[in-house]
Amino acid sequence: MIQRNLGIEGYLLDLDGTVYLGENLIAGAGQAIETLRSRGRKIVFLTNKPLHSRADYAEKLTRLGVPALAEDVVTSSYVLAGYLAERVPGARVFAIGEEPLLAELRGAGLVLTDDPEQVDFVVAAFDRTFDYRKLNTGFQALRRGARFVATNPDRTCPVEGGEIPDAAAVIAALEATSQREVETVVGKPSIHMMKAGLERLGILADRAAIVGDRLETDVAMGLSGGLTAILTLSGVTTRQILNVSNIQPDYIIENLAELSVLDERLAAGIPM
Repeated sequence: MIQRNLGIEGYLLDLDGTVYLGENLIAGAGQAIETLRSRGRKIVFLTNKPLHSRADYAEKLTRLGVPALAEDVVTSSYVLAGYLAERVPGARVFAIGEEPLLAELRGAGLVLTDDPEQVDFVVAAFDRTFDYRKLNTGFQALRRGARFVATNPDRTCPVEGGEIPDAAAVIAALEATSQREVETVVGKPSIHMMKAGLERLGILADRAAIVGDRLETDVAMGLSGGLTAILTLSGVTTRQILNVSNIQPDYIIENLAELSVLDERLAAGIPM
């Protein structure tokens, strides 16, 4: 029998540091998601990481024991491609990013070019192949008047054993050299990412929750957008960081295994 949740009808779940770390599912995450789905909760996976396609993320989740389709995943690459295609169909783009980002841009009808004279938009993203050639091409395009957008603002990405530099490093390099500031960053905590996630869930913000391990992206997006903001301590945020931050979540869980218990209490109207 499906329980009726009087509050949360759907969850936006971050991936890295929330559902898994590297190739390992966080303990209890799979069972928690299965339990939530059995209660009729809608689940959409939301990630700022533009290194894989939505289909790749769905395949990884399924392989790790969390069945998912590409339609269940929203990435910053997907949101950015839609953002540009809606505003400037067929725009010419120079993207500092890896192939999954480039594929999303091409799939949205955008034209990829590395000719600075032709570029309408420079896109900055998490790119493990970032080099001087890419920096210089982006720099030259920005100096010639191209607009400047980015996938996500993350400084680092959590991996097994620590963290690695993320898109903020690429954004900072372009800003420092071109003396141009990025105009729009579509990933969490932006309204663009929030709207895309809610559209996939098919519910209103006050019936949704965001669960993630970052205060400045996951929790901040929830708080600004009217979602219930749930911080998990399984990723980059520690209690020490939380204690000195001015960004405070609605609820805190140690890991995703505790989410099904929180969901049950919220549904029953039991204060936490």
